[in-house]
This record gives sequence, C-alpha cells and structure tokens, in this order.
Amino acid sequence: MLAAAILIYATVMTLANLSIAHFGPWVSPINAFVLIGLDLALRDWLHVRLRAWQMLALIVAAGALTYLLNPAAGKIAVASSAAFTAAALVDWLTFARLRGSWLFRANGSNVAGAAVDSLIFPTLAFGALMPHIVLLQFVAKVAGGALWAALLARTVQRAEA
Repeated sequence: MLAAAILIYATVMTLANLSIAHFGPWVSPINAFVLIGLDLALRDWLHVRLRAWQMLALIVAAGALTYLLNPAAGKIAVASSAAFTAAALVDWLTFARLRGSWLFRANGSNVAGAAVDSLIFPTLAFGALMPHIVLLQFVAKVAGGALWAALLARTVQRAEA
C-alpha cells in the first residue's frame, strides 16, 4: 500500500503541474479540488509512514518529473515544488501538534497546508498575486482534501481489517 500511495502522490502532483502549464490559471481551482485535495490527504497518510527527508525527496522528485516530461513547465514545476515544500512543512507541523483521530488531524493540517500552498503557488507560477485564484484554490483544496481524507480513511480501515 505504501508503494502505491507514493506512486499515486507523485503522479497526482505531476499531473497537476502539467495541466496548469498546459491550460493556465483557470484550471487551478479544478486541480485544487480533484488533484491537490488528493495530494493533501495522501501527504498526511504518508507523513505517518515516511521520514521527513523521504517526503521532501518525493516532492522534489515529482517536480523534477514534471520538468522532464515538459521542460516548458519548468516555472510551474519550480513554483509547485516551492509551494508543496512550504505547505508540506506547515501541514506536517500542524498534523504533529493536533490531537485526535487521523481524520481530524488530516483535515486540520490540510487547512493550514492549503492556505500556504494556495498563496505561494499561483504567485510564483504566474508572477503576480491573484487573490481570486488564491481564494478559489484554498476553498477547493480544503473541500477536496476533506473528501479524499474521508475516502482514504475508509479505504485504509477496510484494508487493515
């Protein structure tokens, strides 16, 4: 299950980067709900199973994969890696400090991580602060993260039973 989660995480991050590079900022809120929401939930699941340096290596590897698949997406890959790294650190610190069930901790840390990611990514990727994109991304990431976290929690519970 761990190997599958790592592969899905890297694939989702790469797909999100490539679709932004291809379609531009308008697809950001859709990506945020579907792909980044899954990324947030998987990141919390992986936080419990990987060391911090392994998580950082995974984030950097997915950014490098984006660049290798589409060098024109280089700016997007750099922005994504920077935003994912900052958001992952905030997410990790929040997740580690919260108490309660995994689902409660995941959703709480997703709010913090989504805020950081939603501000940093579009600003670096598109070279300007775009408040409407930041807000739409934030709301979509929190909602998508909550949905994916609930699905992941149910799936893992069934697999472990």
